[in-house]
Amino acid sequence: MLNPLSQAQIDIITLWYLVQHSLSSFYKIHENYPTLKHAFQASEVTEWQRLGLHKNHIQRLKEFQLTEGQQKFQHCLTQIQQHSDFVVCIDDLHYPQQLLPYTDKPPVLFGQGNPQALLQPQVAIVGSRKPSPHGRQVAYDFAFYLSEQGFFINSGLAQGIDEAAHRGGLQHQRTIAVMGTGLDQTYPTSHQSLKQDIIQHGGAVITEFLPQTPPLQHHFPRRNRIVSALSLGVIVAEAAQQSGSLITAKLAAEQGKLVFAIPGHIYSEFHQGCHQLIREGAILVDHPQQVIEDLALPTQWQHHQLVAQQQSQAPSIPEHLLPIYNQLDWVGQDLDQLAIILKQDTAQLTAQLMELELQGFALQQAGRYLRCRSGK
Repeated sequence: MLNPLSQAQIDIITLWYLVQHSLSSFYKIHENYPTLKHAFQASEVTEWQRLGLHKNHIQRLKEFQLTEGQQKFQHCLTQIQQHSDFVVCIDDLHYPQQLLPYTDKPPVLFGQGNPQALLQPQVAIVGSRKPSPHGRQVAYDFAFYLSEQGFFINSGLAQGIDEAAHRGGLQHQRTIAVMGTGLDQTYPTSHQSLKQDIIQHGGAVITEFLPQTPPLQHHFPRRNRIVSALSLGVIVAEAAQQSGSLITAKLAAEQGKLVFAIPGHIYSEFHQGCHQLIREGAILVDHPQQVIEDLALPTQWQHHQLVAQQQSQAPSIPEHLLPIYNQLDWVGQDLDQLAIILKQDTAQLTAQLMELELQGFALQQAGRYLRCRSGK
């Protein structure tokens, strides 16, 4: 059940609604107005024109002032309440920190399932929508192994490799699906049961798109940038020369992420895309443990105990510790930096960091604090 939206969240959603998912228009307005709600007043039409916004967005601002326009937006908010379990906006403390460095980060994410999944270490697995049986099995096996080691498997809920990766991650209740539609829809429709399995078994389904947004072709490259940005690395399990998954690999490389490619038979058309990526510098992997080693993280998410392996749920991060946990990353931040960001005194901050350490969610290394997943 979605908690009531704050006024700040409603303002973000209002702007996102008015600019029809345009990232450039959103950030142009967001940066121009210290108080965002002032941007929606009828008197601001001239300022929107001065900013060079698209005529459609200006027309929507005018219509927003009318009773019918307000009713349409209220219906949109009702749909969000109906279909979302959580909403995180760019100014929220719970907004995924791994997205913040990018200029094309989504202003808002609508989600179903477990919001804490977004705070966990993620690896993306992508590939062809029409894979070979071998490629499907490899994607499943890699996802199974990496999720067993504590990583959440991130993919796009598409047919083929995406589906296999999600199903592998589901075996340890660790998978995240990023959609190219609103949450009220499922694409492809045949994955409705898969989507529900993810939601009901510890994972999350997220999208930047408002309800009633259809599966338009240009939405999927946009979705792919979120898949790669959330992840520590991207694995291309199987891809032909013209596979759309190569777009995700390109985006990941531009974002500074590690790109892994699984090789295949040199005469197989199913693997030509992976071979091309390897020629261009992607890391060749033939075992998922190599991915963990190449990520070279300071902590390992190993399952040391059989009993721990059989636990059905990951330990929840206490609510009062979520803001500080979400500010941590996998590299480390110093105490003074955290105190400035969170606007807390160092004594309180130190106590909370110690609590996170004792529960296995953080560790201190060389004077810096970083995220950790307990060995479970």
